[in-house]
Amino acid sequence: MVASKYFITCALLATSVSAVVAQNRLDSSKRVLLASADLRSEKEYIIKEANVIFPEILKGNEEKAVAYISSFSDNRRGYLQNMRMKSKKMLPQVNTVLKKYNLPEELAVLMLMESAGDGNAISKAGAVGYWQFMDEVAKEYGLKCVKRLSTEDRKKMLKKNPRKAKAFFKALARQKDDRKNFNKSTLAAARYLHDRSVNLDNDWLLVVASYNCGVGNVWNAMEKSGKTNPTFWDVKKFLPAETQAYVMNFITLNVIFNNYDNFTNNNLSFTPVKIKVPDNCAFVSPPEME
Repeated sequence: MVASKYFITCALLATSVSAVVAQNRLDSSKRVLLASADLRSEKEYIIKEANVIFPEILKGNEEKAVAYISSFSDNRRGYLQNMRMKSKKMLPQVNTVLKKYNLPEELAVLMLMESAGDGNAISKAGAVGYWQFMDEVAKEYGLKCVKRLSTEDRKKMLKKNPRKAKAFFKALARQKDDRKNFNKSTLAAARYLHDRSVNLDNDWLLVVASYNCGVGNVWNAMEKSGKTNPTFWDVKKFLPAETQAYVMNFITLNVIFNNYDNFTNNNLSFTPVKIKVPDNCAFVSPPEME
């Protein structure tokens, strides 16, 4: 049985090398940085090249982001799978709205990051709905907000005049908060993101940062960097820690979604990996291609 398993391992390694080398000879034009799938043999090991492919708007960030993405994908696998399931149903609708404002579809994952697709979500800071708008910004973008009462305020009102308080609570419950309306809040979010793209010269990572901490804080970070046209990586250390993680998570979700089949099959490689070849394994060279 041991000998049989050993023989199978050697055979699979040989087959993998032969198949990939042959494919590379057929089409060498598909080689992409961090996206090659070739295997090359050496005396003691073979090297499986990285095969992760970044979405177009995120290309150029591979070197600075890949370690974070790799760690996140290992530690938050369940979260990524759950978000992917939600994305299949909701993101196509979000993308339709983003397209009207000439915004990249990658921004759609912000809704998942904000509320996990829950229109009734309310943050500790008081942000509400699918896109987690605060009252002031929501009203600026034409969304109707329903006044929220704290538990303490409710108790005070009930103590002062129970009958009147209960009637007020019922009336309040009948009001509709536009932040909980998918279409209205998504339209407002697209308008907001479009305005920020104008403010930040279509630097999408800075736009994403501004959605989390406000464009004013991003401008301040840009000034502190001392650079004329700073990127997110230039200003990252001047942004709040939450915003830094927010942008990195934005990159991660988009990269994983863009490579989802390999991710679910445990075949996603972020860096070249050495695979030890068992002793006495003989590789069969692929046939010459004419």
